[in-house]
Amino acid sequence: MLQQFIVSGIAIGSVYSLVALGFQITYSISNTMNFSQGASVMLGAVICYLFNIAWNWPIAIAIPLSLLICAVFGLIIERLAVRPFAVDGSSSWLLTTIAVGIIIENLAMLTFGKEVRAYPSPLAQTPINILGFGVFPLELLTPIICFAIAFLIRFTFTHTLWGKAFLAASENPNTAKIMGINVEGAIAFSYALSTVLAGIAGILIAPIYNVSAGMGTLLGLKAFATAIIGGLNSPWGIAIAGVLYGIGESLAAGYLGGSYREIIGFALVILALTLKPNGLFGENRTEKV
Repeated sequence: MLQQFIVSGIAIGSVYSLVALGFQITYSISNTMNFSQGASVMLGAVICYLFNIAWNWPIAIAIPLSLLICAVFGLIIERLAVRPFAVDGSSSWLLTTIAVGIIIENLAMLTFGKEVRAYPSPLAQTPINILGFGVFPLELLTPIICFAIAFLIRFTFTHTLWGKAFLAASENPNTAKIMGINVEGAIAFSYALSTVLAGIAGILIAPIYNVSAGMGTLLGLKAFATAIIGGLNSPWGIAIAGVLYGIGESLAAGYLGGSYREIIGFALVILALTLKPNGLFGENRTEKV
């Protein structure tokens, strides 16, 4: 049983890490964050469900189109809910991104419905036996997919000219503009990328945790907690924090009952931030004056 709880915890924890990476990317590029990430998780799952299950489109078409819609959603958020306020140095983007998420969630309730729907998948129907316990193939694939994506993004940002231009746009926007870097475009792309990551997370968890209009709310909150625990300036710290968070709440639910999942999970958040206010792997930001 312990092994099964750990595997399940790693699976859901890697999803938290993937969504949290979206928070980290927008924060690194623009010093703002998309607090409608939970709605993006739901959007990816719901749209993919409609394409693949309701309309019977092939999964090879449904997933790319779903992620494209998520990317467009991210661009809309950046252009309408973030840029007009961030340009003036206002923090109103925090509230406007939350508002956009609530609007999308309620629109989904009106169109998709409030009921929870199963997402049939051969990867989440028949458990396979590993060392004496059963686990869905999707639970094994999810961490591999999530960390492969995280590695690819990190490698792109640190080892390619294009990625380094993005980082330059975040470190010194004025100098980056002089060098010909499209700072506004970089910020917009970071939002599109963050919502795509959330959409991937939604598609991955849908067959295991089902699909509903409200599925992303709590997951988005946990992902944000993961980003804070890991440290907003530490992508790999976020990845580790997500896995630890997932294992912790999985063990709590397994041994104490499902009611204790959120209690133990968020208690760990408070404890971690009490001991390490900048995150377990975060560093203090120093500003030169």
